[in-house]
Amino acid sequence: MIIVDKLLQARAEQGNPIRVAILGAGFMAQGLANKIVNTTPGMSLVAVFSRRPQRAIDVYRYAGLPDVVEANTQAALDDAIWSGRPVVTGDGFLLARSEQIDVLVDTTGSVEFGAHVILKAFKHKKDVVLMNAEIDATIGPILQVYAEKHGAILSACDGDEPGVQMNLHRWVTGLGLTPRVMGNVKGLQDPYRNPTTQAGFAEKWGQNPAMVTSFADGSKISFEQAIVANATGFVVKSRGMSRGAEYRDDVMKIGSQYNVEELRALGGIVDYVVGTPLTKVYCLAEHPDPKQQHYLSLYKMGDGPLYPFFIPYHLVHFEVTSGIARVVLLRDSVAKPLGGPVVEVCAVAKRDLAAGDVLDDYGMYMTYGEAVNAPEMCANRYLPEGLVEGCRLLRAVAKDAVITYDDVQLPPNRLADRLRAEQYRHFFKESWLEALLSSPVSA
Repeated sequence: MIIVDKLLQARAEQGNPIRVAILGAGFMAQGLANKIVNTTPGMSLVAVFSRRPQRAIDVYRYAGLPDVVEANTQAALDDAIWSGRPVVTGDGFLLARSEQIDVLVDTTGSVEFGAHVILKAFKHKKDVVLMNAEIDATIGPILQVYAEKHGAILSACDGDEPGVQMNLHRWVTGLGLTPRVMGNVKGLQDPYRNPTTQAGFAEKWGQNPAMVTSFADGSKISFEQAIVANATGFVVKSRGMSRGAEYRDDVMKIGSQYNVEELRALGGIVDYVVGTPLTKVYCLAEHPDPKQQHYLSLYKMGDGPLYPFFIPYHLVHFEVTSGIARVVLLRDSVAKPLGGPVVEVCAVAKRDLAAGDVLDDYGMYMTYGEAVNAPEMCANRYLPEGLVEGCRLLRAVAKDAVITYDDVQLPPNRLADRLRAEQYRHFFKESWLEALLSSPVSA
């Protein structure tokens, strides 16, 4: 959004920058910090949280700010921000409560921890921008309810695939076309990848092997496309979307992969393919007006009925600052859910699993995630991939089988489980998850 640069420049000239705090100190937090500190006028990075404060200090140092203080109390944190000193903390709730912070950016990838801090931030009228697709896809709709209750904005971020797709969707809609497919492009799809197979790539780029695995095994793209589905009302044709179908031809001809009558009947779908060159996300849209179809043909958009629009890159942290500014200055959410969940992400066994196994987290060795329509997810009581960690299997689950709530004993007293139960009751009038959480086997 070009208007954002002028608004940020005005804030810079007024000496009133947007005060940003980052929750998390990983690879993306590092890049975002460098972007805010060095190339974003009108915005100031005032605090960073990490359970290991030295990592937060390193994030600041990466951005060229060596003189960092550590705060363990609310007063110390707020005083440091007020006096203009970069500050780190090992207590994320200090960021959520601080009146010296305008917006919190969650980069953690954690659903349970993120839920606690985000709800606290809302209670303190603080906006939240998510670089955490996992929480957005798992409990984003109900978190949106809480944000609105407190007059706060909850938003996905510009730059990552959901934000890039939603900006494209809004632009194409503004042209007068009707989007039918919102698509993502991967370079690799293998559901059985794990942190061991991805260790070399992770080390090369300084990333977390588990996060890299979630890219390779399809979990991450499932979370991302669920966010887009929830913001557009689009569905998946079937569980798993394309499951890595390859399309390496010209993106201008990618509409040949879809049946327009089926797309119309479904109201639009989210999907992904592997290998399409020079493309990161795409939108296939149609126009009902023959006169406009004539112009689209003249402008070398093809003969329809599905006209391809695409973006060749996603720049993640480079664009996140635009999303932050949209939220704080324009009260505009990048990918706001239309209501309840439309698509969710279920957990699938990455290998044969035995009764008594305790599941590790997404991006690890035991499960991968697949996008599935919410009615199927709810009716079959599928376990969400975003909440697999710590679940103990009550029975064996075969490789590539979906894991259900009935297959597991949940870790006790998780806020995210209660929020999912509330999400089903609030939007679908379904109470089975609430009943399950109150049963002895789930206690």
